[in-house]
Amino acid sequence: MYSNVGRIDRLFRLVIGAALIAAPLINFMGLGTSATLSYLMIAIGVILGATAVFGICPLYRLIGVSTKS
Repeated sequence: MYSNVGRIDRLFRLVIGAALIAAPLINFMGLGTSATLSYLMIAIGVILGATAVFGICPLYRLIGVSTKS
């Protein structure tokens, strides 16, 4: 597989993913009160983090987009 996620895109994905994982864990703004919402945020954060680390976004590949120059 080829990398299709650029450096800035990877940085944004990593920061947003980390925030989505951390927010329910520290109960930021009451986000940890709903278990379903907490698990959903953590799952999305993990997906964003994984795409940032590996540099491959399956959705980008499906629609033919690449942010890597």
